[in-house]
Parts: sequence; structure tokens; C-alpha cells
Amino acid sequence: MKKTGLFFGSFNPIHVGHMVLANYMLSFTDLDEVWFVISPHNPLKDKQSLLAQNHRLYMVKLATENHPKFKASDVEFKLSQPSYTIHTLTHLKEKYPKKSFHLIMGMDNLENFPKWKNYEQILNNHCIYVYPRQNNTAGNLLKHPNVIITQAPVIEISSSFIRKAIADKKDVSCFMPEKVAAYVSEMNFYKK
Repeated sequence: MKKTGLFFGSFNPIHVGHMVLANYMLSFTDLDEVWFVISPHNPLKDKQSLLAQNHRLYMVKLATENHPKFKASDVEFKLSQPSYTIHTLTHLKEKYPKKSFHLIMGMDNLENFPKWKNYEQILNNHCIYVYPRQNNTAGNLLKHPNVIITQAPVIEISSSFIRKAIADKKDVSCFMPEKVAAYVSEMNFYKK
């Protein structure tokens, strides 16, 4: 069975930090591929600064097009809202029975994981590959056999930082894959 890591996010925009983490997961764990799952809208995030999902999907496709083991996934666009990870995993398992799906998440998300719908079912049936974040711990969940703590580099670049920098007329083109930066510039995204 092919082990597929699911890297969920709004990717608004996708940046080099996302690419570094995905590359780390492929090279330093037993995952065979990484799918970037673009979330339609995270209810915990401000929708005003969120680009339309088709633009975010296109940017992820631009970022991943030369990486054969990376894939841009719009699976959550087709599922009922709000999207719950358990529903996404169930849908993917039905659609791709020859793949085993696992989560890639930051330590900060692992802290909130017990608040997720059916989190115990997810934890018992899927591995969670955790990348470190500054000043985060996840207590007892760290001891679960399906939680794999990685030594991925701590990346301090965020999409919100990039959006704010663009709005402030700063050049952050090197913070994004080249084609993504060109598309953001061409479309005048995030300029307020």
C-alpha cells in the first residue's frame, strides 16, 4: 500500500516553508507521496483575506508541478461544509482503497487535536506525522504509537506574514516558489 501524507491547509498562498516541510516528510519519513489538501475555508481563520479556492488550488499546482511525488488535492471542495478531517479521510479511503492515508500537522495543531470531530478514530486508524513549532507541546498525545514526531526544520514563514508584507509593499518573492510569486504579482493578490 502506498503511504500518502495529507498536508491540509488554506495555502493562502503556498510558500517555501510548506515546500520544505513536504520535502522533509518525503525524504526523512516512510511516506511515499504528499498531497496538499486545500481547505475551502477554515472557520478559525478570517475569510476576508482568503483568496477564492480555485486561485489557491492553482498556486499549489504551480508549486508542485515539477515534483512527481507531490499532488494538489481539491477533495474538500466537493465535500459538504464545514469539512471535517474524518469525512475527508473516509471519502479518500473509499476512492483510493490501495492507499493508506496519514496526516501531516504542526505541533500547534496536535495540541488542539482532541477538539476535532472523531479524533480518536483518526488517531487509531492513521499515523500523524508532526513537525515542530516554536513553544508547542502536545502532552499525552505524544505518547500514542500513531503519533510520529519528526525533526523537520522549524519554519517561521507564514502565509499571513507574506500577505501583510505584500500589502505593505515589501518584496517577498523569494518566500514563495517562483511561479507562485509571479502569479501573485500578476494577479495583484494581497495588495489590499
